Amino acid sequence: MSTDLGLFGPESVTWRVHRDPTMLLGGLRSLFLQALHPLAMAGVAEHSGFRADPWGRLFRTAEYVTVVAFGTTAQAQRAGARVRGIHRTLSGIEPESGTPYRVDDPALLLWVHCAEVESFFTTYRRAGGRLREGDAARYYAEQVRAAELVGIDAADVPRTEADMADYFAATRPQLRVTAPARDALWFVHVPPMPAVAWPTRPAWAAIAGLSFALQPRWARRMYRAPGLPTTDLLASAGATAFRRTALLVPAAVREGPQVRDAERRAAELHVVAG
Repeated sequence: MSTDLGLFGPESVTWRVHRDPTMLLGGLRSLFLQALHPLAMAGVAEHSGFRADPWGRLFRTAEYVTVVAFGTTAQAQRAGARVRGIHRTLSGIEPESGTPYRVDDPALLLWVHCAEVESFFTTYRRAGGRLREGDAARYYAEQVRAAELVGIDAADVPRTEADMADYFAATRPQLRVTAPARDALWFVHVPPMPAVAWPTRPAWAAIAGLSFALQPRWARRMYRAPGLPTTDLLASAGATAFRRTALLVPAAVREGPQVRDAERRAAELHVVAG
């Protein structure tokens, strides 16, 4: 019997948030947000292969996030080591400014981390996810462990909502919408699909559009999209409806093997999810 519940465990906010169907919306929201950093977007455009294999990259990213949250400590550490190994070999030049970058630059890694975890938590909350007082700080503090896996210094990682807000405020002057970011925006909304999947195009476009609308107002305005309070209200209502509908699907169908294996390990130790 494995006694390893991983980096977080069933009593964590991470388990509660990362097993929720809103992770799809939060993940796409984070992609739009990440694309606003010119150097991060250049790294994606030049090295990720998302155009050649968009679904493969999406699934690999989702698998990584799931392994880190629900895998054993060893599995999470191996996943982080693989990512660090890939990152340290990649570099390039951002084409519009001529600025050189390295994918393993701690500042770029921190941007990706913050865009992801803020998106996951904010989307879960706006969709009506179950939260207790102090859960935001607990979640961000827990996610410091995930940041360390990819080589970010724990001292640099925001641990509270106020810290996260300060981080985004300090980073915003570095952000802009580059041509690759605009291309990625439309590519995510209308990705290539096999002919058999064409009937799902409207549903996917709706999910992508909702994820885009869930971004902060300042981010939507950078994309020259509406940054109105009414957009926020409609996006929150849409996320709530999406979550309620998705939760009608049995957990055995919508949750992957990593989650089920984590539940089994917790049950063997008689630890109940929080």
